Amino acid sequence: MTDMITLGQLARKAARTLALASTQTKRAALMAAAADMRRRTPDILAANALDVAEAVARGTTGSFIDRLTLDAARIEAMARGVEDVAALPDPVGRVLAHFVRPNGLDIERIATPLGVIGVIYESRPNVTADAGALCLMAGNACILRGGSESFRTSGLIHECLVQGLRQAGLPETAISRVDSKDRACVGEMLGGLNGAIDVIVPRGGKSLVARVQAEARVPVFAHLEGIVHIYIDRAARLDMAIPLVLNAKLRRTGICGAAETLLVDEAVAATHLAPLVQALLDAGCEVRGDGATQSVDARVNPAASEDWSTEYLDRIIACKVVAGVQAAIDHIETYGSHHTDCIVTDDTEAAAKFMAEVDSAIVMHNASTQFADGGEFGFGGEIGIATGRMHARGPVGVEQLTSFKYQVRGQGQLRP
Repeated sequence: MTDMITLGQLARKAARTLALASTQTKRAALMAAAADMRRRTPDILAANALDVAEAVARGTTGSFIDRLTLDAARIEAMARGVEDVAALPDPVGRVLAHFVRPNGLDIERIATPLGVIGVIYESRPNVTADAGALCLMAGNACILRGGSESFRTSGLIHECLVQGLRQAGLPETAISRVDSKDRACVGEMLGGLNGAIDVIVPRGGKSLVARVQAEARVPVFAHLEGIVHIYIDRAARLDMAIPLVLNAKLRRTGICGAAETLLVDEAVAATHLAPLVQALLDAGCEVRGDGATQSVDARVNPAASEDWSTEYLDRIIACKVVAGVQAAIDHIETYGSHHTDCIVTDDTEAAAKFMAEVDSAIVMHNASTQFADGGEFGFGGEIGIATGRMHARGPVGVEQLTSFKYQVRGQGQLRP
């Protein structure tokens, strides 16, 4: 407890320095960190091999192993991601609004850092780099608590970030790491560390995020799960729909933007359903379907009621035939998680209706749901995808990691 409180105090002190750091200094720290990641690639790979071997020995699922595993290409992508964040416009100090009152008061709303951000995550070691870089560019200090599964890997990536801070002359505690596997540390962070932490961002499975949302005494940017739908409308072209569905589901099954439910308009079930289902099955994806879906291929397993609200993160998809776009919207509202949902159609009116009425953080038209990613949005990366409605929603990048203050300038005005 004492160590955690001290960690919070040091992060709070570093946050005051970062809030005033120049754009050039922050960029220099990130560029140096990326260079150190490349230099230490062999060390990171060796540490990751040990983490992966332990996870495999515990019988960890394949999708979890995929999220945990790094190779040279993924480390290079991680380093480039840090450089991409460094290249972004500095979000701190932006003038968000400017107006002059009738009495002459000149008022500006100015973007400011949030302060200290606590990031709690599980298997993905790249979150260490993403979170550290994004928080730094937005002028925030951060306290990172990675999962025990990626303990060695995350530790080395964190060392690279600290080396960048050191070279740029910024406090090393600006990006802190909880150097313990003790789960009690998570509880201490959720309590706010005596007011040191301003916001918590969880990245992980349903149980972790549910715990954070239930126990946190500070604001949370979170999504509970990604129950992602892709709806094939009556005006969808089959030659577009098949590759979109395969990519949305199977490109990487373990990410939160992977499609988990396929909805098909009954108007094109006769022409579209069987080819879509067969393409998924032939690609090694289990399909759990309603009666109509089961009728097109004997390999389809019957869907249970819980399948419509399950985030598989695996080569499994639920499939249902629905009575048009309104029925698809109603299904998504009933079973979805407000993360990402997509319509495939050439009907602009149907697309407009879907995009207006589906209340998700990301709504797509004719694009793979795997684009639900801060890097793909041009944010340089993301610290998470928020599905709430307060402050941040969708990919949380540097702009979403800021707050604001009002600067008011007068010439001696008195309020009557």
